[in-house]
Amino acid sequence: MLINYNSLLILGATASGKTKLAAHLANDFNGEIISADSRQVYTQLILGAGKDYDEYIIEGKQIKHHLIDVASIDKTFYLKDFVTLAKDAFSEIDSNKKLPIICGGTGLYLDALLKNLERIFIPENDALRLLLQEKSNEELLLCLKQFGNIHAYNFDVNSRKRLIRAIEILKFNSTNIPSKLENNLHIKPLIIGLQSDVNNRREKISIRLEQRLKRGLIEEVENLLLIGYTKEQLVFLGLEYKFITHYLLGEKTYDEMYKQLETAIHQFAKRQATWFRKMEREGFKINWIDVGDDFENTLNTATQIIHNQIN
Repeated sequence: MLINYNSLLILGATASGKTKLAAHLANDFNGEIISADSRQVYTQLILGAGKDYDEYIIEGKQIKHHLIDVASIDKTFYLKDFVTLAKDAFSEIDSNKKLPIICGGTGLYLDALLKNLERIFIPENDALRLLLQEKSNEELLLCLKQFGNIHAYNFDVNSRKRLIRAIEILKFNSTNIPSKLENNLHIKPLIIGLQSDVNNRREKISIRLEQRLKRGLIEEVENLLLIGYTKEQLVFLGLEYKFITHYLLGEKTYDEMYKQLETAIHQFAKRQATWFRKMEREGFKINWIDVGDDFENTLNTATQIIHNQIN
């Protein structure tokens, strides 16, 4: 057993190799994986969400994983939903005498698990949403500004869906005291972080994007549009789904889509790295591993970090 810890956490920027490492460690240390990725929860998303199902098969054995394919993009998946499912998964894994291995790079999800925060739950307002749907994006922004200093909330005003949710939140807060959702998971993980220099990270991101486009990423987004998902729903999902939707609807050329998407993923990875540095400033110890092309070296280093904490 781990000394002073009750789980592992594998984090890192996108394309750093988190899933592959987590799966091998789960195989070696009798563990199961809890995904902490905000898009892998959705069943309809595959390539764009980075679901590398093959990486969960080690030596012919299927590594059990949780919080992947647990929701539909037809319905908003809130932070409270993630916390609830993560708590259930953690309890199940722990009761089966296995090692919970959290794997992901969604900073808000990691905060919710690590800080044992009380999260504010604000319900949906269907009547208000119907009224707001009739307004243009410019009118929605004006509605939002009526509540005062919106910059303090760091709302994303570039998405219509998030604009409506922001108005919903501020209107609720103006007349109600929101209830709290307590996270009493009490997770204390040994944290292993994967990092590489900027040039190496950028190269891996670009190579992975090329691979996913060749495997059918555009066709995946096109199929979502064909079966009835709206532009707004797909743009809300961000990155691959956002830019490819614009391309498929004729709003961008292929070259514009590709260059802007590649840049956006690089920027996303940079924001992730910034979030991890914030975690360290807040007192979380991250055991960093510099990753290159030698996965065996990464695995051996991670294994040694874990062995140092086993009694």
